[in-house]
Amino acid sequence: MASPLFFVFLLSALSLENTYASPNYREALSKSLLFFQGQRSGRLPVDQKLSWRSSSGLSDGSSAHVDLTGGYYDAGDNVKFNFPMAFTTTMLSWSSLEYGKKMGTELQNSRAAIRWATDYLLKCARATPGKLYVGVGDPNGDHKCWERPEDMDTPRTVYSVSPSNPGSDVAAETAAALAASSMVFRKVDPKYARLLLATAKKVMQFAIQYRGAYSDSLSSSVCPFYCSYSGYKDELVWGAAWLHRATNDPYYTNFIKSLGGGDQPDIFSWDNKYAGAYVLLSRRAVLNKDNNFEPYKQAAENFMCKILPNSPSSSTKYTKGGMMYKLPQSNLQYVTSITFLLTTYAKYMKSTKHTFNCGNSLIVPNALINLSKRQVDYILGVNPLKMSYMVGFSSNFPKRIHHRGSSLPSRAVRSNSLGCNGGFQSFRTQNPNPNILTGAIVGGPNQNDEYPDQRDDYTRSEPATYINAAFVGPLAYFAAGRSP
Repeated sequence: MASPLFFVFLLSALSLENTYASPNYREALSKSLLFFQGQRSGRLPVDQKLSWRSSSGLSDGSSAHVDLTGGYYDAGDNVKFNFPMAFTTTMLSWSSLEYGKKMGTELQNSRAAIRWATDYLLKCARATPGKLYVGVGDPNGDHKCWERPEDMDTPRTVYSVSPSNPGSDVAAETAAALAASSMVFRKVDPKYARLLLATAKKVMQFAIQYRGAYSDSLSSSVCPFYCSYSGYKDELVWGAAWLHRATNDPYYTNFIKSLGGGDQPDIFSWDNKYAGAYVLLSRRAVLNKDNNFEPYKQAAENFMCKILPNSPSSSTKYTKGGMMYKLPQSNLQYVTSITFLLTTYAKYMKSTKHTFNCGNSLIVPNALINLSKRQVDYILGVNPLKMSYMVGFSSNFPKRIHHRGSSLPSRAVRSNSLGCNGGFQSFRTQNPNPNILTGAIVGGPNQNDEYPDQRDDYTRSEPATYINAAFVGPLAYFAAGRSP
């Protein structure tokens, strides 16, 4: 018999569906992937659709006598931070692996988005023996300017980790990205997939052998921007989990066991990977009935119980409008990442008719799916403001996002450089951004479902690659007509 918790979810979902038509998930899926073209660094291809962007960062790596062109700018700035970029790549790859068959023509666009990152990450891992390059661009200098990526004149400093300056977190996340993406390309480009996997193994070995947090090695170059606040153990678990999935080599699961128990968080993000690792590892327990993975299944379900709103062990706040609310700094990054885990674990549960308990409440897959759909719909406009938090989706969306390229006239409109400070005139206006960064998901509303749409309110108005990457999977699921 289904629990009262399940009926609460079902009734709330039904009442919402009676009030609003479901958003067009397939359109949202297409736009969520198009967004990545707006974040591209390097020489842009002829089929670039967001034509207000031009090639940029073409000398990246030259100060270290290596080629580090390509990759993505993480958010509204012009820096390439590999730690969140690698997580973005892992999540895009996981989305393709779990939901690729539901993506239709968008699977090709997903692969293109992944490859733009992996081509760059391969350079970072292979350019210099014994070194892993982990970023390009001085963030402190960059954040003093407001200029288009095409005009950058701030230092393109190159950052790396090595045996004497370790970075287990960024190395293991890079390994996760390369291992996950190797499976995406296994059938369509076997040679490339083999290169990705071979590189992933080497980078993971580096992460294991030379232990240390990259924040300690690089300090103000990565902090406070992308400090490894949760330490590096979660990345070691996550990286090993992905290498195990890619290779089936028990070395990696034995390594995870050797690390001892992990934290039991109620969050999943570019910094804290435990929950994602538990869901990934639990797949073997749920789908293959492999008892060796039972502890990870239990940890994954404990996580779900902390997220579900009526669970006795819930530690997650929700706004009156129904949005999951974790932290004020770019809250939607947590919403999309957790929604990915809800959808994916429910998918595993459905395939084997699996259920679990939160206290005395029986949790069926649809309890997770209903909550996931509520978050997806909220982001796409089913919320108190009736505003889509995806740029370019519906008629009411954020018009003043905190994003340099979007907020400044394109090269086609103004060919001459504005310089470091020239762009602040545009930054301070109330005018809508001249260039629409289609598909970008912003940091989102506050705990009262309020969104001021102000360019300088970066905690709410700045988009980021890792917000979008985690959203691709759930969008593909619902675009395929999967509903409770």
